[in-house]
Amino acid sequence: MRRPPEQFGRIMARMPAPAVFLFAPFETLWTQARAGTLEVGDAAPDFTLDQVDKSGPIRLSALTSRQPVVLIFGSYT
Repeated sequence: MRRPPEQFGRIMARMPAPAVFLFAPFETLWTQARAGTLEVGDAAPDFTLDQVDKSGPIRLSALTSRQPVVLIFGSYT
């Protein structure tokens, strides 16, 4: 079940709550859903995001063709 978070959320929303966790713990489901095939040193898959100033979308490939790009994923809360 390698699906984007949105699709995983839609699937989990249909599951009968607490009963589903008796048969399939959330951590196991989440780990399987988010498992990937990238290894250290692999190129990041191309994706599109909206720019912060809402001036339009930008593709990763458009940035990497001009200069190196560092991707940082995390939560700053």
